[in-house]
Amino acid sequence: MSDPRRPVAIVGAGGYIGQHFARLLADHPWFRVEQLVGGGRSVGLRLDELWALAEAPPPELAGRRLVAATPAALARAGIEGVFSALPSGSAKTFEAELVRRGVAVFSNAADHRLDPRAPLLIPEVNRAHLALAGRRPRGRGLLVTNANCSTTGVVVALAPVIARLRPRAVHVSTYQSLSGAGWPGVPSLAITDNVLPHIPAEEEKIARESARLLGRYDGGRIRPFRTPVVANCARVATREGHLAAVTVEASRSPPLDELTEAWSAFDPLADLDLPTAPHPPIVVQTAPDRPQPLRDRWLGSPARARGMAIAIGRIRWTPPYLRFFTLSHNAVRGGAGGSVLNAELSVALGIPWRQGARSR
Repeated sequence: MSDPRRPVAIVGAGGYIGQHFARLLADHPWFRVEQLVGGGRSVGLRLDELWALAEAPPPELAGRRLVAATPAALARAGIEGVFSALPSGSAKTFEAELVRRGVAVFSNAADHRLDPRAPLLIPEVNRAHLALAGRRPRGRGLLVTNANCSTTGVVVALAPVIARLRPRAVHVSTYQSLSGAGWPGVPSLAITDNVLPHIPAEEEKIARESARLLGRYDGGRIRPFRTPVVANCARVATREGHLAAVTVEASRSPPLDELTEAWSAFDPLADLDLPTAPHPPIVVQTAPDRPQPLRDRWLGSPARARGMAIAIGRIRWTPPYLRFFTLSHNAVRGGAGGSVLNAELSVALGIPWRQGARSR
């Protein structure tokens, strides 16, 4: 009996985010991994020879060798979708050529995030932005990007309370893990006994991407969220999990229990049976010393959604200032898992991966 799952490839499979893609897609009920694509010295090596994650590589893919492949070769091989873990810079041309050849791309790279024709997506926040995909030329593949890893946790936390608070400004300070710099991360002598108060382009990404993600789809374009989101970003010596301190300067003063209920009840994907969607996507914590990366970065249920929920804690409301901490797993919710969830949403909503093809 033929396998009904969609044939996909992971590009950049040997890297940190690529390995998280392999972990999430190895036994996915909707997608079948046909190729692991690498570059440079990773070509020809087995996935288990490159594996750097704490848990063992998935048995289904551990012995697979990484191959070199062009966009043309992937399209000829019948690959319908690519999960891209390519680094920013090299991703732009490769992903654009895949799309031109009718292959769908679900990208973790920054290169196309602000492309006005491509959805920048967090499914719980702005799934209406997928309407941009209907405006591509016939024969083109779907291109969907997920947000920057630190932006994701902040925007998910803001989404349920924005309308209630009508912010004048949002201030964010992030404490970002070593793995956010990719593998092998930050040199040990740079981070030991230290905090690095500069992550190139990170603060700008949070501001620009938040404006787009929280914006409104209107007449074929995104009308951005106008409230300024001002960020300070630092690298700290944790392995995984991005912590952020958020201060919202509000123009409204709803009671605190209304805000905590909005967070706790937030589950916009409850109407869809998406395998990687966490229910609930936000976990409100009441302990005064939570969330913590070591204890809370793997929140999320069911089991396939581990690491996909964000935590919110240390909530303080002294109008007009709402202050809280939020934590998200940078490689899962803000990385590979975000792209997988984007792909699942496109399937559930019947968005064709190749424009003009019938959805299935």
